Amino acid sequence: MAAALTPQQLSETHRPTLDQALDTIGTRAYWSPHPEHPKAYGEGGAPGSLGAAEGKAAFDAVLNTRLDLGQPGTDGWTGGETSPYGPELGVEYPHADLDVLLPAMKAGTAAWRAAGPETRALVCLEILARISARTHELAHAVMHTSGQAFMMAFQAGGPHAQDRGLEAVAYAYQEQVRTPETADWSKPQGKRDPLKLTKSFTTTGRGIALVIGCNTFPTWNGYPGLFASLATGNPVLVKPHPRAVLPLALTVQIAREVLTEAGFDANLVALAAERPGEGIAKTLAVRPEIRIIDYTGSTAFGDWLEANARQAQVYTEKAGVNTIVVDSTDDYRGMLANLAFSLSLYSGQMCTTPQNLLIPRDGITTDDGAKSYDEVVTDIAAAVTGLLGDDARAAALLGALVNPDVKARVEAAGELGEVALPSRTVANAEFPDAVVRTPVVVKLDGTKTDEDAAYLSECFGPVSFAVAVESTDAALELLRRTIREKGAMTVGAYTTSAEVEQAIEEVCLDESAQLSLNLTGGVYVNQTAAFSDFHGSGGNPAANAALCDAAFVANRFRVVEVRRQA
Repeated sequence: MAAALTPQQLSETHRPTLDQALDTIGTRAYWSPHPEHPKAYGEGGAPGSLGAAEGKAAFDAVLNTRLDLGQPGTDGWTGGETSPYGPELGVEYPHADLDVLLPAMKAGTAAWRAAGPETRALVCLEILARISARTHELAHAVMHTSGQAFMMAFQAGGPHAQDRGLEAVAYAYQEQVRTPETADWSKPQGKRDPLKLTKSFTTTGRGIALVIGCNTFPTWNGYPGLFASLATGNPVLVKPHPRAVLPLALTVQIAREVLTEAGFDANLVALAAERPGEGIAKTLAVRPEIRIIDYTGSTAFGDWLEANARQAQVYTEKAGVNTIVVDSTDDYRGMLANLAFSLSLYSGQMCTTPQNLLIPRDGITTDDGAKSYDEVVTDIAAAVTGLLGDDARAAALLGALVNPDVKARVEAAGELGEVALPSRTVANAEFPDAVVRTPVVVKLDGTKTDEDAAYLSECFGPVSFAVAVESTDAALELLRRTIREKGAMTVGAYTTSAEVEQAIEEVCLDESAQLSLNLTGGVYVNQTAAFSDFHGSGGNPAANAALCDAAFVANRFRVVEVRRQA
């Protein structure tokens, strides 16, 4: 069958976008080809895209159906997702016989390798463009599997995730074309004829890549690894979290359609949905066919993967203890508002949400006068309360708790210390079964630095600790220890002192942690922008890779040389 998408069509459509992405990762400026506003899609918006009503209808249409991807080795069907907002999704997915599916995935590798870096990149961009056109549909899928509120699911699960996928493609392309495809080699031999060879250099993938999806950000955390591996010549097997299958299943469906239309084997991208309690991630992770693994989730399983999946290149994003150092500020109200939003967004269920607020016991200086430790904590609690005082506004910011474990941590937090801000239940008028809780803030003594101190472990969810420390110097010592031993995806700090700012920066440089200083406006410590911000550093225990940089893509392929006598 002739390809419906020719290389020329792909180049005319997507090469300008690829060139802009390549330019932007060099300048680190703001840019996105994927609109953030819902009204940019549908009639009057992006051509061929689904509008709000069409996207909701498409989502509704897939509920209570069987999503047949046409994969080989399907030996049954599985599903069982229940929305954190209450309804059961009722979608069934193909369950794979791995001994049939994995060989089928390798069958198309030679043609995919022969296509070269540019064609692979452009096919990936076509996949992303079609995902973008269905952003409204995917937003509902993300919302009803992760518990994100709709607007966050739309933006983070849609354009922001697509940006991260495109960013990975750009880095992958850039690294692969560093080496020329051919070279003529001539070595002078004095009076004798020179030695001459012709050489060819081909980028070849490592093998099948496994993406192990997470519950909270299935697309945002899934797309970088998926597209980095596919663009570098590897087939990709997507193993979603069992509570968040639909967004990645729809992604796989789109990818398979595009690959087929471009004349490649659809099985270069496949889905591995699991039966309840099956735990196929461990089984897949150590199979010899799996040569790359991307994982976001708990430290325990991430450590297990790094120790046991020895045949694979493993990229992990695990747990960390994100910290804010509060030394001083010249915009006290702005600081409070920024912290309140950061603690509340998606009920603190982000790997970048601040957990520990390190505040000197003797207080801080501000533009509103000196503030004691107790006053700062009280004012932070008041800022959160004011932000979330209206239930409708609160529901739109908080979303829903993603699973019962988070709810249990919120309810148990009061046993850890003095509660400065108790959590309250928020009613969601549209989804009365949603479990919605406001953040809890607990006061803790930072001089108790034993291993059992609550603030030295991640407490995932809307739980934050206001940690009283003896001084800013003590805060920096605790910050250093926390990053080194537990890791951190983000660090924030507030200070009016150039010396303190330099000292905090030195800690973060030493321990490889991404730092945000004195944020008081509409940018928050738990948000990162594709093409400009690095998500994680790969240099502390929270993650062994950054999204995205050259190191994230370069080890997914090898260059194979063929020499011929000239």
